[in-house]
Amino acid sequence: MVPLKVILKQLESHYGKQEPCWPTDPYLFLVWWHCGYPASDIACNKGWESLSKTIGVEVQQLLSASPAKLATALKPGGMVPELRAMRLKEIAARVKDEFAGDLRSALVGPIAQVRKILKKFPNIADPGADRILLFAGIAPIAAVPSNCPHVLVRIQHGQERENYGVTYREAQEAIEAESPEKFDARIRAYLLLKRHGQELCKRTNPKCPECPLNSACAYAKGRHRGRSAPA
Repeated sequence: MVPLKVILKQLESHYGKQEPCWPTDPYLFLVWWHCGYPASDIACNKGWESLSKTIGVEVQQLLSASPAKLATALKPGGMVPELRAMRLKEIAARVKDEFAGDLRSALVGPIAQVRKILKKFPNIADPGADRILLFAGIAPIAAVPSNCPHVLVRIQHGQERENYGVTYREAQEAIEAESPEKFDARIRAYLLLKRHGQELCKRTNPKCPECPLNSACAYAKGRHRGRSAPA
């Protein structure tokens, strides 16, 4: 099995050092996350840019804007802008009413409690909460990119399982076991694995011949394991 440190070194050699292209403040991330649909870096950044220019992204700016204006501002980010506008108003109202306009200051104490707060917001499950905790500097969680948890699993073990939760946990356990419990180390792992999943190790039709790890990758070597595993 290829060690994580070797995987990350080769990916960094291939892609270069990576930086997040999204806001790392918890509240701003929630806004950004709803700026695009289907959610992707490109879609969310398009919607974010439009929203920032036309309305703004602060709590009171979102609450003061009409749903129609919000939807118009969010259209560059993709589908269902009206629904995303409603979600932004819900987020802004909750941050104002429950956290006095400052979500970040409320995210202290036991991680289980912090995670519970985050998961009350729309479209935030465990992977999203992990991402916020890591990039906001709240806890050095072994976060895994939600749209490509298969990347590390494929390289180290072969074909990912059919169950998303199983695949996510396998990837998370590997990062926990093989990387220091430090923000910089786990942010680096997240960003490089995410980039590889976007560029080459796609969920469907991966570009194995172009992969810098194909000579060592278990998936590229044809190890498919069998898709089922206990959830």
